[in-house]
Amino acid sequence: MKNNCSGTLALDLGNTNTVLAFQDEKDNNFTLIEIPGITSSPGIIPSAVWFEGGDNIAKIGLSALKKKNLSYSEKYFHSNFKRLIGNPIESQKEKVLSPIESGEKFFKILWENIPIELDIKRLVLTAPIDTYKGYRKWLISLCESLPINEVALVDEPTAAGIGVNVPLGSIIMTIDIGGSTIDMSIIKTQGGEGESAPIAELLRFQGKDVSAISKQKLRCAEIISKSGSKLGGKDIDQWIVNYFLPSNQDERNLTIAEKLKCKLSGPEIKSESRYLISLFAAENEEKEFFLSKEIFEKILMENNLLSHLNSLLKDLLNEARGKFCNTDNLDSVILVGGGTQIPLIKEWIGNEISGIQIKSPPPIESIAIGALAMTPGVKIKDILIKGISIRLFNKREQKHFWHPIFYKGQTWPTEKPFELILQASKDGQNIFEIIIGETKTKRNYDVIFKNGLPTLSEFQHEEKVFKWNKKPLQINLKYDCKIGEDSLKLYFSIKKDSSLYLRCLDINEKELGEFNLGNIF
Repeated sequence: MKNNCSGTLALDLGNTNTVLAFQDEKDNNFTLIEIPGITSSPGIIPSAVWFEGGDNIAKIGLSALKKKNLSYSEKYFHSNFKRLIGNPIESQKEKVLSPIESGEKFFKILWENIPIELDIKRLVLTAPIDTYKGYRKWLISLCESLPINEVALVDEPTAAGIGVNVPLGSIIMTIDIGGSTIDMSIIKTQGGEGESAPIAELLRFQGKDVSAISKQKLRCAEIISKSGSKLGGKDIDQWIVNYFLPSNQDERNLTIAEKLKCKLSGPEIKSESRYLISLFAAENEEKEFFLSKEIFEKILMENNLLSHLNSLLKDLLNEARGKFCNTDNLDSVILVGGGTQIPLIKEWIGNEISGIQIKSPPPIESIAIGALAMTPGVKIKDILIKGISIRLFNKREQKHFWHPIFYKGQTWPTEKPFELILQASKDGQNIFEIIIGETKTKRNYDVIFKNGLPTLSEFQHEEKVFKWNKKPLQINLKYDCKIGEDSLKLYFSIKKDSSLYLRCLDINEKELGEFNLGNIF
């Protein structure tokens, strides 16, 4: 990596693994970040915390796993905490840290170990869609102390879809088999024909929390159906160990089994190939066995994995049918998580969901890649602190009124211009005046009394618009218009220099020019 890179950091906190990816602001490619002692491979961090309480220093990632392997204590080892954040229904076994505390320590230590050569201008985070609101609230609180100006948030299914170039507005099925969970969902992404594309939600801008005051509409994917279970890759590792050494709980064996499982999940593995596996039968006594793809699949079948997947898929499709969605409506299936790379599971997916495009991106980092792809939608310079309007004439009521162009709380520079068609207010009109006004910076709230106590009213009077103290722009046409006839097409936009621009065309699409109407401040 080049020295002193400046750009966006994507952090996808997962139940089993967390992904850290960086994109230089001058580069379209991304880099997976490596941190010695924390990442298990470039960009991949085990979502684990080791903390013994008191003044002890917490360890995360690879260091936490190593500490657990030496101590065997579940009380100090914290994993799978992500799914419990923002989810008050589930509970965990007795631990030194709560799920929220585990997440905070993990995040804090990770941030402190980001390579110093990375100048982080923007942080983009991901959130599970089913606990989005609670998880979002936690992230907002978590980011308060971070020395970073821009923080954005995207929902995981949308990021996954964008990461593999699924068309906007698609209905997709995601199958995620991670280390400790299986999650299946059918979702509809935002966007598509006639709709706004999904963008990351801005939580902080210019060092200020804008999560509450921003008028951004949350454009998360829509959940159609969902099913899942607390079973995953770690259980498969234990099945492999149990096949050779029943009831063995040695943590070292699970690590050995996991490595061989990953190797047997590769597409180049042949059924007849046999691999040596050395397991600890006692504390310092090892026994050697042979494991093949055939035996591996036998282990999965004996533990009813495919039956379990069939049951989850049936529940998923039954719920979707209740919302008038079936497999014919699916645009694609996205495979997420290392478990979906197992050949037997891939074959099962192909048989059960035939005729639909199956996308199998890099199983772990696909969501982080999608999150980086969504960050161009967060090229926001500020938030309007006052509304901007144009004065128009109501021919029915024979009086002028203010028509909003941009509302207070909108972000700028604007991505798309605001379009307005003007009609002639009298016969023979060939001159149109463009008069702009703005609302107050601060809104006046009404005070009402409830039970004798003064209270701010929930509904405020319409804000008064004040005309700009600038000479109105005059648009001259070479022909006369009739009253009520469409005459001009106006396109308003706010540029990076905070100026309000107007592009003007006549009704026949002839360009009449682009004009700077003045600074919005």
